[in-house]
Amino acid sequence: MRAIVSVSDKSGLVDFVRKLKALDVEIFSTGGTKKAIEAEGIKVHSISELTGFPEILNGRVKTLHPVVHGGILARRDLPQHMDELAKNKIQPIDMIVVNLYPFIQTVTKSNVSLEEALENIDIGGPTMIRAAAKNFPSVLVIVDPEDYDVVLDKLRQGRVDQKERKRLAQKAFQHVAMYDTAIAQYLRDEDTFPQNMTIAMKKLYDLRYGENPHQKAAIYAEQSIKQQPAGMTSVKLLHGPELSFNNFLDLEAAWSTACDFTDPTIAIIKHNNACGLCTNDDLIEAYKRALAGDPISAFGGIVACNRPIDTALAAEIDKTHYDCIIAPSYSNEALDMFKGKKNLRLLSLPVSPQGVRTGNIDLRPISGGFMVQEQDYYTEEEFKPKTVSKREPTKAEMRDMLFAWKAVKHIKSNGIVLAKDNTLLGMGTGQPNRVVSVELSLKRAGDAAKGSVLASDAMIPFPDTVEVAAEGGATAVIQTGGSIRDKEVIATADKYNMAMVFTGIRHFRH
Repeated sequence: MRAIVSVSDKSGLVDFVRKLKALDVEIFSTGGTKKAIEAEGIKVHSISELTGFPEILNGRVKTLHPVVHGGILARRDLPQHMDELAKNKIQPIDMIVVNLYPFIQTVTKSNVSLEEALENIDIGGPTMIRAAAKNFPSVLVIVDPEDYDVVLDKLRQGRVDQKERKRLAQKAFQHVAMYDTAIAQYLRDEDTFPQNMTIAMKKLYDLRYGENPHQKAAIYAEQSIKQQPAGMTSVKLLHGPELSFNNFLDLEAAWSTACDFTDPTIAIIKHNNACGLCTNDDLIEAYKRALAGDPISAFGGIVACNRPIDTALAAEIDKTHYDCIIAPSYSNEALDMFKGKKNLRLLSLPVSPQGVRTGNIDLRPISGGFMVQEQDYYTEEEFKPKTVSKREPTKAEMRDMLFAWKAVKHIKSNGIVLAKDNTLLGMGTGQPNRVVSVELSLKRAGDAAKGSVLASDAMIPFPDTVEVAAEGGATAVIQTGGSIRDKEVIATADKYNMAMVFTGIRHFRH
Protein backbone atom coordinates (compact mmCIF):
# COMPACT_ATOMS: atom_id res chain seq x y z
CA MET A 1 0.00 0.00 0.00
CA ARG A 2 1.34 3.45 -0.91
CA ALA A 3 0.32 6.77 0.60
CA ILE A 4 1.02 10.46 0.06
CA VAL A 5 1.04 12.53 3.25
CA SER A 6 1.06 16.35 3.04
CA VAL A 7 -0.75 18.21 5.79
CA SER A 8 -1.01 21.70 7.22
CA ASP A 9 -2.65 20.49 10.44
CA LYS A 10 0.01 18.22 11.90
CA SER A 11 -1.88 17.17 15.03
CA GLY A 12 -1.55 13.42 15.51
CA LEU A 13 0.56 13.17 12.35
CA VAL A 14 3.69 11.50 13.68
CA ASP A 15 1.83 8.81 15.60
CA PHE A 16 -0.38 8.12 12.57
CA VAL A 17 2.59 7.78 10.21
CA ARG A 18 4.44 5.54 12.65
CA LYS A 19 1.42 3.22 12.82
CA LEU A 20 0.99 3.26 9.02
CA LYS A 21 4.58 2.17 8.59
CA ALA A 22 3.97 -0.61 11.10
CA LEU A 23 1.24 -1.79 8.71
CA ASP A 24 3.81 -1.82 5.88
CA VAL A 25 2.47 1.30 4.16
CA GLU A 26 5.04 3.04 1.94
CA ILE A 27 4.86 6.79 2.55
CA PHE A 28 5.75 9.74 0.35
CA SER A 29 5.70 13.25 1.70
CA THR A 30 6.40 16.89 0.89
CA GLY A 31 8.38 19.80 2.34
CA GLY A 32 7.33 20.75 5.87
CA THR A 33 5.37 17.55 6.45
CA LYS A 34 8.39 15.39 5.59
CA LYS A 35 10.61 17.44 7.90
CA ALA A 36 8.13 17.11 10.78
CA ILE A 37 7.98 13.34 10.35
CA GLU A 38 11.70 12.79 9.96
CA ALA A 39 12.43 15.05 12.95
CA GLU A 40 10.89 12.23 15.01
CA GLY A 41 13.21 9.66 13.49
CA ILE A 42 10.75 8.23 10.97
CA LYS A 43 12.12 7.86 7.45
CA VAL A 44 9.74 8.61 4.54
CA HIS A 45 10.22 9.18 0.81
CA SER A 46 10.05 12.57 -0.83
CA ILE A 47 7.55 13.32 -3.58
CA SER A 48 10.50 13.95 -5.86
CA GLU A 49 11.51 10.30 -5.47
CA LEU A 50 8.05 9.37 -6.71
CA THR A 51 7.85 11.82 -9.62
CA GLY A 52 11.51 11.96 -10.60
CA PHE A 53 11.07 15.73 -10.73
CA PRO A 54 12.14 18.36 -8.16
CA GLU A 55 9.77 20.69 -6.33
CA ILE A 56 9.82 23.97 -8.26
CA LEU A 57 8.57 27.56 -7.98
CA ASN A 58 9.23 27.74 -4.24
CA GLY A 59 7.07 24.67 -3.70
CA ARG A 60 4.15 25.84 -5.84
CA VAL A 61 4.57 22.73 -7.98
CA LYS A 62 5.21 19.51 -6.07
CA THR A 63 2.45 17.01 -6.67
CA LEU A 64 1.02 18.28 -9.97
CA HIS A 65 2.45 15.39 -11.96
CA PRO A 66 1.06 12.44 -14.02
CA VAL A 67 2.84 9.93 -11.78
CA VAL A 68 0.88 11.29 -8.80
CA HIS A 69 -2.49 11.80 -10.42
CA GLY A 70 -2.28 8.76 -12.64
CA GLY A 71 -1.58 6.69 -9.55
CA ILE A 72 -4.55 8.23 -7.76
CA LEU A 73 -7.13 8.32 -10.55
CA ALA A 74 -6.59 4.93 -12.20
CA ARG A 75 -9.60 2.66 -11.74
CA ARG A 76 -8.42 -0.66 -10.42
CA ASP A 77 -11.39 -2.46 -11.99
CA LEU A 78 -10.54 -1.32 -15.54
CA PRO A 79 -7.77 -3.37 -17.21
CA GLN A 80 -7.14 -0.52 -19.66
CA HIS A 81 -6.32 1.85 -16.81
CA MET A 82 -4.00 -0.64 -15.14
CA ASP A 83 -2.28 -1.41 -18.46
CA GLU A 84 -1.66 2.29 -18.99
CA LEU A 85 -0.12 2.59 -15.55
CA ALA A 86 2.19 -0.34 -16.30
CA LYS A 87 3.10 1.04 -19.74
CA ASN A 88 4.07 4.38 -18.20
CA LYS A 89 5.79 2.84 -15.17
CA ILE A 90 3.28 4.39 -12.75
CA GLN A 91 2.38 2.59 -9.56
CA PRO A 92 -1.05 2.98 -7.91
CA ILE A 93 -1.40 5.29 -4.92
CA ASP A 94 -3.83 3.92 -2.37
CA MET A 95 -4.12 6.65 0.24
CA ILE A 96 -4.03 10.45 0.31
CA VAL A 97 -3.60 12.18 3.68
CA VAL A 98 -3.92 15.88 2.95
CA ASN A 99 -5.35 19.00 4.56
CA LEU A 100 -4.93 22.48 3.25
CA TYR A 101 -2.98 25.65 3.93
CA PRO A 102 -4.53 27.74 6.74
CA PHE A 103 -6.06 30.32 4.43
CA ILE A 104 -8.65 31.71 6.87
CA GLN A 105 -6.10 31.95 9.68
CA THR A 106 -3.74 33.80 7.34
CA VAL A 107 -6.11 36.38 5.87
CA THR A 108 -7.73 37.22 9.21
CA LYS A 109 -4.39 38.36 10.61
CA SER A 110 -3.94 42.12 10.76
CA ASN A 111 -2.17 43.79 7.83
CA VAL A 112 -1.93 40.63 5.75
CA SER A 113 -0.77 41.43 2.23
CA LEU A 114 -2.38 40.23 -0.98
CA GLU A 115 0.85 38.42 -1.83
CA GLU A 116 0.82 36.51 1.45
CA ALA A 117 -2.84 35.62 0.97
CA LEU A 118 -2.24 34.33 -2.55
CA GLU A 119 0.69 32.19 -1.40
CA ASN A 120 -1.68 30.48 1.02
CA ILE A 121 -4.01 29.35 -1.74
CA ASP A 122 -3.30 25.64 -2.01
CA ILE A 123 -3.41 24.15 -5.51
CA GLY A 124 -1.80 20.73 -5.35
CA GLY A 125 -3.59 19.77 -2.14
CA PRO A 126 -7.17 20.33 -3.36
CA THR A 127 -6.29 18.63 -6.63
CA MET A 128 -5.07 15.49 -4.87
CA ILE A 129 -8.02 15.52 -2.48
CA ARG A 130 -10.55 15.81 -5.30
CA ALA A 131 -8.80 13.13 -7.36
CA ALA A 132 -8.75 10.68 -4.47
CA ALA A 133 -12.35 11.45 -3.51
CA LYS A 134 -13.44 10.92 -7.11
CA ASN A 135 -11.80 7.48 -7.02
CA PHE A 136 -12.81 6.66 -3.45
CA PRO A 137 -13.69 2.98 -4.14
CA SER A 138 -9.95 2.45 -4.66
CA VAL A 139 -8.24 5.33 -2.86
CA LEU A 140 -8.61 6.36 0.77
CA VAL A 141 -8.72 10.12 1.29
CA ILE A 142 -8.20 11.55 4.78
CA VAL A 143 -8.48 15.29 5.48
CA ASP A 144 -9.25 15.26 9.20
CA PRO A 145 -6.89 13.99 11.95
CA GLU A 146 -10.04 12.83 13.80
CA ASP A 147 -10.25 10.02 11.22
CA TYR A 148 -6.74 8.65 11.75
CA ASP A 149 -7.70 6.09 14.38
CA VAL A 150 -10.82 5.02 12.47
CA VAL A 151 -8.79 4.28 9.35
CA LEU A 152 -6.06 2.51 11.31
CA ASP A 153 -8.62 0.22 12.95
CA LYS A 154 -10.10 -0.66 9.55
CA LEU A 155 -6.67 -1.31 8.04
CA ARG A 156 -5.75 -3.62 10.93
CA GLN A 157 -8.95 -5.55 10.22
CA GLY A 158 -7.72 -5.95 6.65
CA ARG A 159 -10.32 -3.90 4.79
CA VAL A 160 -11.82 -0.41 4.66
CA ASP A 161 -15.39 -0.96 3.51
CA GLN A 162 -17.20 1.02 0.83
CA LYS A 163 -19.41 2.87 3.33
CA GLU A 164 -16.39 4.22 5.20
CA ARG A 165 -14.60 5.16 1.98
CA LYS A 166 -17.67 7.06 0.79
CA ARG A 167 -17.93 8.91 4.12
CA LEU A 168 -14.30 9.99 3.85
CA ALA A 169 -14.82 11.12 0.26
CA GLN A 170 -17.83 13.23 1.19
CA LYS A 171 -15.82 14.83 3.98
CA ALA A 172 -12.98 15.50 1.56
CA PHE A 173 -15.16 17.28 -1.00
CA GLN A 174 -16.71 19.35 1.80
CA HIS A 175 -13.23 20.25 3.09
CA VAL A 176 -12.27 21.63 -0.31
CA ALA A 177 -15.64 23.39 -0.74
CA MET A 178 -15.20 25.25 2.56
CA TYR A 179 -11.66 26.20 1.57
CA ASP A 180 -12.77 27.53 -1.82
CA THR A 181 -15.59 29.46 -0.13
CA ALA A 182 -13.07 31.30 2.06
CA ILE A 183 -10.93 32.19 -0.96
CA ALA A 184 -13.96 33.46 -2.89
CA GLN A 185 -14.95 35.59 0.11
CA TYR A 186 -11.48 37.09 0.27
CA LEU A 187 -11.31 37.94 -3.42
CA ARG A 188 -14.86 39.24 -3.61
CA ASP A 189 -15.25 43.00 -3.71
CA GLU A 190 -17.72 44.64 -1.34
CA ASP A 191 -20.64 42.99 -3.07
CA THR A 192 -23.03 41.81 -0.36
CA PHE A 193 -25.14 39.86 -2.80
CA PRO A 194 -23.01 38.28 -5.56
CA GLN A 195 -24.61 36.29 -8.34
CA ASN A 196 -23.32 33.05 -6.83
CA MET A 197 -22.55 32.58 -3.16
CA THR A 198 -21.67 29.74 -0.83
CA ILE A 199 -21.64 29.84 2.95
CA ALA A 200 -19.24 27.60 4.86
CA MET A 201 -20.40 26.19 8.17
CA LYS A 202 -18.81 23.84 10.68
CA LYS A 203 -20.93 21.80 13.06
CA LEU A 204 -20.19 22.52 16.68
CA TYR A 205 -22.53 19.95 18.19
CA ASP A 206 -25.92 18.30 17.92
CA LEU A 207 -28.88 19.58 19.90
CA ARG A 208 -31.31 17.29 21.64
CA TYR A 209 -33.98 18.28 19.11
CA GLY A 210 -35.33 21.30 17.27
CA GLU A 211 -38.28 23.54 18.08
CA ASN A 212 -40.28 20.36 18.68
CA PRO A 213 -39.13 16.90 19.83
CA HIS A 214 -39.68 15.26 16.43
CA GLN A 215 -37.25 17.68 14.70
CA LYS A 216 -33.50 16.99 14.55
CA ALA A 217 -31.21 19.98 15.11
CA ALA A 218 -27.57 21.05 15.41
CA ILE A 219 -25.51 24.19 15.94
CA TYR A 220 -23.16 25.33 13.17
CA ALA A 221 -20.61 28.13 13.22
CA GLU A 222 -20.03 30.14 10.07
CA GLN A 223 -16.47 29.87 8.78
CA SER A 224 -15.66 33.32 7.46
CA ILE A 225 -12.63 35.46 6.65
CA LYS A 226 -14.36 38.42 8.28
CA GLN A 227 -13.28 39.11 11.82
CA GLN A 228 -16.46 39.20 13.85
CA PRO A 229 -17.29 39.88 17.49
CA ALA A 230 -18.10 36.85 19.61
CA GLY A 231 -21.58 35.63 18.78
CA MET A 232 -23.94 33.06 20.21
CA THR A 233 -21.85 30.22 18.72
CA SER A 234 -19.11 31.31 21.16
CA VAL A 235 -21.31 31.25 24.27
CA LYS A 236 -19.94 29.33 27.26
CA LEU A 237 -22.24 27.13 29.30
CA LEU A 238 -20.99 27.49 32.87
CA HIS A 239 -23.70 25.46 34.57
CA GLY A 240 -26.87 23.55 33.89
CA PRO A 241 -28.30 21.18 31.27
CA GLU A 242 -27.35 21.33 27.61
CA LEU A 243 -28.97 24.08 25.58
CA SER A 244 -31.99 23.40 23.40
CA PHE A 245 -32.86 24.88 20.01
CA ASN A 246 -35.45 27.15 21.66
CA ASN A 247 -32.96 28.19 24.33
CA PHE A 248 -30.65 29.43 21.59
CA LEU A 249 -33.44 31.38 19.89
CA ASP A 250 -34.37 33.12 23.13
CA LEU A 251 -30.76 33.68 24.16
CA GLU A 252 -30.03 35.36 20.84
CA ALA A 253 -33.05 37.64 21.32
CA ALA A 254 -32.13 38.41 24.94
CA TRP A 255 -28.46 39.10 24.31
CA SER A 256 -29.00 41.24 21.21
CA THR A 257 -31.60 43.29 23.10
CA ALA A 258 -29.44 43.89 26.19
CA CYS A 259 -26.33 44.64 24.14
CA ASP A 260 -28.02 47.26 21.98
CA PHE A 261 -27.85 49.50 25.07
CA THR A 262 -24.58 51.09 26.18
CA ASP A 263 -25.76 51.77 29.73
CA PRO A 264 -26.28 48.97 32.30
CA THR A 265 -29.33 47.04 31.07
CA ILE A 266 -31.40 44.02 32.03
CA ALA A 267 -33.58 42.26 29.46
CA ILE A 268 -36.05 39.50 30.28
CA ILE A 269 -37.16 37.51 27.24
CA LYS A 270 -40.00 35.10 26.70
CA HIS A 271 -40.66 33.53 23.30
CA ASN A 272 -38.23 35.86 21.51
CA ASN A 273 -39.78 39.09 22.82
CA ALA A 274 -38.85 41.35 25.71
CA CYS A 275 -41.41 41.06 28.50
CA GLY A 276 -39.12 43.10 30.75
CA LEU A 277 -36.43 45.67 29.94
CA CYS A 278 -34.78 48.44 31.90
CA THR A 279 -31.66 50.59 31.77
CA ASN A 280 -30.39 51.93 35.09
CA ASP A 281 -26.99 52.57 36.67
CA ASP A 282 -28.19 50.48 39.61
CA LEU A 283 -28.48 46.97 38.16
CA ILE A 284 -30.63 45.73 41.02
CA GLU A 285 -33.08 48.55 40.33
CA ALA A 286 -32.90 47.75 36.62
CA TYR A 287 -33.74 44.12 37.32
CA LYS A 288 -36.63 44.94 39.66
CA ARG A 289 -38.16 47.31 37.11
CA ALA A 290 -37.67 44.86 34.27
CA LEU A 291 -39.33 42.10 36.26
CA ALA A 292 -42.23 44.37 37.27
CA GLY A 293 -43.00 44.88 33.58
CA ASP A 294 -44.50 41.37 33.36
CA PRO A 295 -43.59 39.07 36.27
CA ILE A 296 -45.95 36.32 35.09
CA SER A 297 -44.38 36.07 31.61
CA ALA A 298 -40.88 36.34 33.08
CA PHE A 299 -41.31 32.97 34.85
CA GLY A 300 -39.31 30.39 32.90
CA GLY A 301 -37.80 33.01 30.62
CA ILE A 302 -34.29 34.27 29.87
CA VAL A 303 -32.43 37.03 31.73
CA ALA A 304 -29.70 38.94 29.91
CA CYS A 305 -27.47 41.49 31.61
CA ASN A 306 -24.87 43.51 29.71
CA ARG A 307 -22.73 43.90 32.83
CA PRO A 308 -21.10 41.33 35.16
CA ILE A 309 -23.50 39.87 37.70
CA ASP A 310 -22.46 40.20 41.35
CA THR A 311 -23.81 38.54 44.46
CA ALA A 312 -26.43 41.18 45.26
CA LEU A 313 -27.93 41.08 41.78
CA ALA A 314 -27.78 37.28 41.74
CA ALA A 315 -29.77 37.20 44.99
CA GLU A 316 -32.59 39.19 43.35
CA ILE A 317 -32.61 37.14 40.16
CA ASP A 318 -32.55 33.93 42.18
CA LYS A 319 -36.00 34.69 43.61
CA THR A 320 -37.67 33.86 40.26
CA HIS A 321 -37.44 30.70 38.15
CA TYR A 322 -35.62 31.19 34.83
CA ASP A 323 -34.38 28.77 32.19
CA CYS A 324 -31.23 30.72 31.35
CA ILE A 325 -29.15 33.66 32.53
CA ILE A 326 -26.54 35.24 30.28
CA ALA A 327 -23.98 37.91 31.17
CA PRO A 328 -20.36 38.80 30.39
CA SER A 329 -19.23 37.25 33.68
CA TYR A 330 -20.26 36.41 37.26
CA SER A 331 -18.65 36.80 40.65
CA ASN A 332 -17.64 33.51 42.29
CA GLU A 333 -20.30 34.03 44.95
CA ALA A 334 -22.99 34.63 42.29
CA LEU A 335 -21.97 31.44 40.48
CA ASP A 336 -22.17 29.44 43.70
CA MET A 337 -25.62 30.84 44.43
CA PHE A 338 -27.01 30.01 40.99
CA LYS A 339 -25.45 26.55 40.91
CA GLY A 340 -27.86 25.51 43.62
CA LYS A 341 -30.47 25.22 40.85
CA LYS A 342 -29.50 22.22 38.73
CA ASN A 343 -31.85 23.06 35.83
CA LEU A 344 -30.77 26.69 35.51
CA ARG A 345 -28.40 27.32 32.61
CA LEU A 346 -25.70 29.92 33.26
CA LEU A 347 -23.94 31.35 30.23
CA SER A 348 -21.23 33.90 29.58
CA LEU A 349 -20.41 35.86 26.45
CA PRO A 350 -18.35 39.02 25.91
CA VAL A 351 -20.28 42.16 25.04
CA SER A 352 -19.56 43.25 21.47
CA PRO A 353 -18.17 46.77 21.04
CA GLN A 354 -20.97 49.28 20.60
CA GLY A 355 -21.58 50.47 17.08
CA VAL A 356 -19.66 47.61 15.46
CA ARG A 357 -21.43 46.22 12.41
CA THR A 358 -20.53 42.59 12.08
CA GLY A 359 -21.20 42.33 8.35
CA ASN A 360 -23.23 39.20 9.02
CA ILE A 361 -26.04 38.43 6.66
CA ASP A 362 -29.55 37.54 7.73
CA LEU A 363 -30.50 34.29 6.03
CA ARG A 364 -34.17 33.30 5.92
CA PRO A 365 -35.34 30.02 4.39
CA ILE A 366 -38.23 29.92 1.95
CA SER A 367 -39.54 27.01 -0.09
CA GLY A 368 -36.81 26.09 -2.57
CA GLY A 369 -34.23 28.60 -1.40
CA PHE A 370 -33.33 31.48 0.85
CA MET A 371 -33.81 35.21 1.17
CA VAL A 372 -30.70 37.12 2.17
CA GLN A 373 -30.46 40.57 3.69
CA GLU A 374 -28.08 42.67 5.72
CA GLN A 375 -28.66 42.47 9.44
CA ASP A 376 -30.82 45.26 10.83
CA TYR A 377 -28.76 47.95 12.49
CA TYR A 378 -29.15 51.42 13.95
CA THR A 379 -28.04 54.49 12.05
CA GLU A 380 -26.62 57.58 13.70
CA GLU A 381 -29.30 59.78 12.17
CA GLU A 382 -32.27 57.98 13.69
CA PHE A 383 -31.14 59.04 17.14
CA LYS A 384 -31.60 62.64 16.06
CA PRO A 385 -35.36 62.42 15.49
CA LYS A 386 -37.28 65.29 13.96
CA THR A 387 -40.10 66.86 16.00
CA VAL A 388 -43.23 67.10 13.88
CA SER A 389 -45.80 68.04 16.53
CA LYS A 390 -46.50 71.52 17.86
CA ARG A 391 -45.13 70.59 21.25
CA GLU A 392 -41.48 69.72 21.64
CA PRO A 393 -40.80 66.66 23.77
CA THR A 394 -39.38 67.23 27.24
CA LYS A 395 -35.88 65.95 28.00
CA ALA A 396 -37.40 63.08 29.97
CA GLU A 397 -39.75 62.20 27.11
CA MET A 398 -36.95 62.27 24.56
CA ARG A 399 -34.77 60.07 26.76
CA ASP A 400 -37.60 57.56 27.12
CA MET A 401 -38.46 57.71 23.42
CA LEU A 402 -34.88 56.84 22.46
CA PHE A 403 -34.94 53.97 24.97
CA ALA A 404 -38.27 52.78 23.56
CA TRP A 405 -36.95 53.10 20.01
CA LYS A 406 -34.08 50.74 20.80
CA ALA A 407 -36.47 48.38 22.53
CA VAL A 408 -39.08 48.22 19.76
CA LYS A 409 -36.47 47.05 17.24
CA HIS A 410 -36.47 43.75 19.12
CA ILE A 411 -40.26 43.36 19.29
CA LYS A 412 -41.90 41.44 16.49
CA SER A 413 -44.06 43.55 14.21
CA ASN A 414 -46.48 45.10 14.41
CA GLY A 415 -44.36 46.17 17.36
CA ILE A 416 -45.44 48.74 19.97
CA VAL A 417 -43.57 49.65 23.15
CA LEU A 418 -44.67 51.80 26.08
CA ALA A 419 -41.83 53.06 28.26
CA LYS A 420 -41.09 55.45 31.09
CA ASP A 421 -37.95 56.10 33.11
CA ASN A 422 -35.94 53.89 30.76
CA THR A 423 -38.23 50.98 31.58
CA LEU A 424 -40.44 48.85 29.38
CA LEU A 425 -43.98 49.09 30.75
CA GLY A 426 -45.87 47.17 28.12
CA MET A 427 -45.52 45.89 24.58
CA GLY A 428 -47.69 44.57 21.80
CA THR A 429 -46.18 42.11 19.36
CA GLY A 430 -47.05 40.15 16.28
CA GLN A 431 -50.50 41.67 15.76
CA PRO A 432 -51.88 42.22 12.25
CA ASN A 433 -53.50 45.42 13.55
CA ARG A 434 -51.23 48.08 15.10
CA VAL A 435 -54.06 49.39 17.26
CA VAL A 436 -54.39 45.98 18.89
CA SER A 437 -50.68 46.13 19.73
CA VAL A 438 -51.26 49.50 21.41
CA GLU A 439 -54.20 48.11 23.37
CA LEU A 440 -52.13 45.14 24.53
CA SER A 441 -49.32 47.49 25.60
CA LEU A 442 -51.73 49.66 27.59
CA LYS A 443 -53.33 46.66 29.23
CA ARG A 444 -49.95 45.35 30.32
CA ALA A 445 -48.80 48.76 31.57
CA GLY A 446 -52.00 49.49 33.50
CA ASP A 447 -51.87 52.67 35.57
CA ALA A 448 -48.15 53.04 34.82
CA ALA A 449 -49.07 54.05 31.27
CA LYS A 450 -49.86 57.58 32.51
CA GLY A 451 -47.05 59.82 31.33
CA SER A 452 -45.39 57.08 29.25
CA VAL A 453 -44.04 57.33 25.71
CA LEU A 454 -44.91 55.09 22.79
CA ALA A 455 -42.60 53.69 20.12
CA SER A 456 -43.85 52.12 16.91
CA ASP A 457 -41.49 49.97 14.85
CA ALA A 458 -42.86 51.44 11.62
CA MET A 459 -45.01 54.32 10.46
CA ILE A 460 -48.37 54.91 12.10
CA PRO A 461 -50.83 54.70 9.21
CA PHE A 462 -54.00 56.00 10.88
CA PRO A 463 -54.83 58.47 13.65
CA ASP A 464 -56.61 55.76 15.70
CA THR A 465 -53.28 54.43 16.98
CA VAL A 466 -52.43 57.84 18.45
CA GLU A 467 -55.92 58.33 19.86
CA VAL A 468 -55.86 55.02 21.72
CA ALA A 469 -52.37 55.78 23.05
CA ALA A 470 -53.35 59.28 24.20
CA GLU A 471 -56.52 58.09 25.91
CA GLY A 472 -54.43 55.45 27.67
CA GLY A 473 -52.08 58.07 29.10
CA ALA A 474 -49.14 58.22 26.68
CA THR A 475 -47.75 61.74 26.22
CA ALA A 476 -45.25 61.30 23.39
CA VAL A 477 -44.73 59.12 20.31
CA ILE A 478 -41.67 58.11 18.33
CA GLN A 479 -42.28 56.53 14.95
CA THR A 480 -40.87 56.19 11.46
CA GLY A 481 -43.20 58.62 9.68
CA GLY A 482 -43.91 58.44 5.97
CA SER A 483 -47.61 57.58 5.91
CA ILE A 484 -49.87 59.30 3.39
CA ARG A 485 -51.92 60.28 6.43
CA ASP A 486 -49.02 61.79 8.36
CA LYS A 487 -50.82 65.14 8.58
CA GLU A 488 -53.89 63.53 10.16
CA VAL A 489 -51.73 61.53 12.55
CA ILE A 490 -49.74 64.62 13.59
CA ALA A 491 -52.96 66.64 13.97
CA THR A 492 -54.27 63.97 16.33
CA ALA A 493 -51.09 64.20 18.41
CA ASP A 494 -51.53 67.98 18.56
CA LYS A 495 -55.17 67.54 19.57
CA TYR A 496 -54.00 65.65 22.68
CA ASN A 497 -50.97 67.91 23.21
CA MET A 498 -48.68 64.95 22.54
CA ALA A 499 -45.09 65.31 21.37
CA MET A 500 -44.35 63.34 18.21
CA VAL A 501 -41.00 62.72 16.53
CA PHE A 502 -40.08 60.97 13.27
CA THR A 503 -36.94 58.88 12.83
CA GLY A 504 -37.20 58.20 9.10
CA ILE A 505 -36.04 54.62 9.78
CA ARG A 506 -38.10 51.47 10.12
CA HIS A 507 -37.26 48.40 12.20
CA PHE A 508 -39.72 45.68 11.21
CA ARG A 509 -38.96 42.30 12.75
CA HIS A 510 -41.17 39.65 11.16
